[in-house]
Amino acid sequence: MTDGAVPAPLFDPRMLELLVCPQTHAMLSYDAERQELVCKAAHLAYPIRDGIPVMLADEARRLD
Repeated sequence: MTDGAVPAPLFDPRMLELLVCPQTHAMLSYDAERQELVCKAAHLAYPIRDGIPVMLADEARRLD
């Protein structure tokens, strides 16, 4: 028996063909473990919430 919880939708990695960093326009990589899209050029990781990438610099995590 399940608890009725609906699993969060997963990010479709094919979206990487369409998405670029809004700051640098560089390609992104997908970090499935952290559920983030990473832009090495901008040193930012954009969160993915409920399967939807949040492509706002204010929401991004700064990479060290």
